Amino acid sequence: MRRSAANREPPKVRATLYLSAEVLNAARNAAVYLAGYPARLTLTKLAEDALRHELERLKDRYNGGQDFPDRTEDLRGGRPIAA
Repeated sequence: MRRSAANREPPKVRATLYLSAEVLNAARNAAVYLAGYPARLTLTKLAEDALRHELERLKDRYNGGQDFPDRTEDLRGGRPIAA
């Protein structure tokens, strides 16, 4: 049975980022432990849910709950900007 266009999830894209070995190992452990019924957790779902949760928190704290404006340039690699 095919899902209608309204029910389809947006396509996934690949993202490369660096995490501490400790955090990645804990995330992998959780994904394996919760892979079956009822959670059916994947590493992708865990990461996406965590990012969504943190983005909501950041929007509430720093942008009045509104979405952040679209960026005008791509992220640059290198050292973080000092506060």
